[in-house]
Amino acid sequence: MTHTGALRPAQSNNIRLGVALMLLTTVVFAVQDGISRHLAGEYNVYMVVMIRYWFFAAFVISVAARKAGGLRAAARTSQPVVQGFRGFLLAAEICVMVAGFTLLGLVESHAVFACYPLLVAALSGPILGERVGWRRWSAIAAGFVGVMIILRPGFGVFEPAAVIPLIASLMFALYGLLTRYVARRDSTATSFFWTGTTGAIAMTAVGLFFWEPMTATDWGWMVALCITGASGHWLLIRCYEVAEASAVQPFAYFQLVFASLIGIAVFGETIAPNVALGVAIIVSAGLFTLWRERTKG
Repeated sequence: MTHTGALRPAQSNNIRLGVALMLLTTVVFAVQDGISRHLAGEYNVYMVVMIRYWFFAAFVISVAARKAGGLRAAARTSQPVVQGFRGFLLAAEICVMVAGFTLLGLVESHAVFACYPLLVAALSGPILGERVGWRRWSAIAAGFVGVMIILRPGFGVFEPAAVIPLIASLMFALYGLLTRYVARRDSTATSFFWTGTTGAIAMTAVGLFFWEPMTATDWGWMVALCITGASGHWLLIRCYEVAEASAVQPFAYFQLVFASLIGIAVFGETIAPNVALGVAIIVSAGLFTLWRERTKG
């Protein structure tokens, strides 16, 4: 699983093209999530994510090699510890989220994960020193209520596994904040390079111990997983090159819509009324938070 929202905006601002690219990105990432759910249901999660990272690292390295200064320029950073930790954290988050897909399905996993922008807003104060006003805190509180409606703790049907995507959202929020932090001194290309390479190193160190033989058909799905991952990242980079992040970011929520449609159509999942209500609250609170960020409130 890969999520939108972790790269910095660039110069031009073609909003119509940016929105189209963001919507296409969410479709590609939703397809990636569906394939991840299938493969992780048949094989060990660590192995699936490891192979995906091998392709991701190769993609990142090829992109860096074509830019001015090559690999040496892309790898140059004055904050290698934070960059390395970012890469490890994202790899761990992907493992946690893919495990959530197999235990909960795409609908409920994405429903809970949708709160990550609210967690970014809540943690931006202590981690980045940004001011979080009462309006944003109100939106964060409302989003937390939405999560509780989805999880339904204390109703006797609470599934402990439902906490998994919540943990993943917290990890991804921290990853996003650390990406903002390193962006104060490093370029997007440098952060992208470190994300792919350190994640691949971390997953190889773990995933090789869980290697399993795959069928020819599933190797085909694995190739599709790798292609969707690389193309999704490329589309996301293009999106932020042509339009300001604040203009296109609200459309990232469509990944929840497309992933849910795949969960329902392909895996026979359903949307419970409490999940639909919780998602509506979370998305509304998240959109309000993004709007407040855009207006610098």
